[in-house]
This record gives sequence, C-alpha cells and structure tokens, in this order.
Amino acid sequence: QVQLVESGGGLVQAGGSLRLSCAASGRSISGYGMGWFRQAPGKEREFVAAISWNGGNTYYADSVKGRFTISRDNAKNTVYLQMTSLKTEDTAVYYCAAHRVPFGGSRVTDFASWGQGTQVTVSS
Repeated sequence: QVQLVESGGGLVQAGGSLRLSCAASGRSISGYGMGWFRQAPGKEREFVAAISWNGGNTYYADSVKGRFTISRDNAKNTVYLQMTSLKTEDTAVYYCAAHRVPFGGSRVTDFASWGQGTQVTVSS
C-alpha cells in the first residue's frame, strides 16, 4: 500500500497561483496513474485532474482546464498540481490519489490510495 502526503496548500487571493505536491512512500508510483480530487464543504469529492503512469496522458475537469496542470516526477515519487488563475470556487481540500492501473478513469472508485488532503483557500 502506498502512502500519499499532500503539501503546498494555503491562502491565496483570487487570480493567484499555488503548486501542490504529493509525495508517495511505501512503494513506487511509477507504474500507476495518479490523480487530484477536491472537496468543498457540504459537497461531494470531485475529480480535478489525472495523469498516466509515464506522464504521457493527462485529463482535467472542465472547471479547471486551461488553469491547472498536473505533472509527475517518478524519480522523486512525486506528483504535482500547478494551479493558476485561482477562483474563489476553487476553495476546497485537495486530495492526491493513486490509480489501481497505469491509466484509468476519473471516478473516486477508480483510485486505490488517498492522501489526507491539503486545504486551499482562495479569497476575493
């Protein structure tokens, strides 16, 4: 079982940027797709972005397309989420997750391992 730890969250003004990191331990993530989700208060956890095992394929939720970029460094066993042009509606706890396969779907159930989350708050 892989352990995932997110970092990089914080408070930022609308229009600003943040980069989230997800450090994995326990096993290599190089053979698995990875993803980011978020959950705002009172709402369900929603898909944000995912990346295939080698970084060759990425996909995004429509709400973040063009503003967020997911990437990975398998040598560092780390996944990143670069967030730009942040909006107040991006405020949420952001979770890193590991797919069950090298490249999979965007449902919560497609992911086998989860981090504890990092808070992102965007002020107006």
